[in-house]
Amino acid sequence: MITRCVLTALLGFFCSFPVFATESNTEAWEALREGRAVLMLRHALAPGTGDPGNFEVDDCSTQRNLNDRGREQARAWKPYLAEHGITEARVFSSQCCRCLDTAREMDMGPVKEMRSLNSFFRNRGDGQMQTDQTIAIVNELEPGPPVVLVSHQVNVTALTDVFPSSNEGVVIALPLSENPTVLARVSP
Repeated sequence: MITRCVLTALLGFFCSFPVFATESNTEAWEALREGRAVLMLRHALAPGTGDPGNFEVDDCSTQRNLNDRGREQARAWKPYLAEHGITEARVFSSQCCRCLDTAREMDMGPVKEMRSLNSFFRNRGDGQMQTDQTIAIVNELEPGPPVVLVSHQVNVTALTDVFPSSNEGVVIALPLSENPTVLARVSP
């Protein structure tokens, strides 16, 4: 019994690491550059879990926020994306400060708030509705620069079944659907 618990814990630990530099990532980056995919990422490091009981979306002092390491992580996206041929993007973010700050620190273009990217960690019953809204909004976007969505673990997992680490992203094929194709897991 103890051995099974240890093996399960180790498997979970190793499966939580992002996948890097595989041949399939080349195709994922090409799809992102060409508008055939989007990048959805979990905000950079904001220590803790959830938000305090006095949470207000318009007041950063009531939220978990990026620490210095989180800000460094977010800034690392710009050169990382540039290495893959992406120098500008249409960036959409949750209204939470840790996501907005991640999106702004990425410095890939203007950041637009997207309510459907807000965390539903506290209100899990809203998850399917928000996921459906995100799918619809993204699928209705006009062609243009690559699309980056900055959100939360629960949102990324609800859409992709991937449990991302802080500052980890998934490249998802378009059009989005309830069972999207994840092309790659990426992180600078």
